Amino acid sequence: MDALTLQTAAGAPVTAVAGTFALFALFLSLTAHIAARNVLGDVELKKAFAIGPVPAAIAVVFTTFGWNSFVALALAIGLDFGFVKFLYGRSNRLSAYVVTIHFVVSVLLGLVLFGLSAILLTAPF
Repeated sequence: MDALTLQTAAGAPVTAVAGTFALFALFLSLTAHIAARNVLGDVELKKAFAIGPVPAAIAVVFTTFGWNSFVALALAIGLDFGFVKFLYGRSNRLSAYVVTIHFVVSVLLGLVLFGLSAILLTAPF
């Protein structure tokens, strides 16, 4: 049994996994841009599109193989820090602040969107 079959449980096509990765990478790119803009001011959007796919890829790979999620989170935050520091060229302290805000914005926006979808999907029509 291959890893993608294990991840999708019902043997969903690879396009479903690729679509999930793409949407998650887009979401994380958006939240990275919000965080960088909040901390650093006016920044280029294209830099955020280089940051978002990294934690998304880590999430997909670690979920696919059933590896420890805490290791995945630590690795994603560490690589997020490295990419922010490299792309924006800021100090360690400011880069850590951007990554912290990125994490907080991602969690909060994810909870709001999940809550909205849960409310809409269970609403009587």
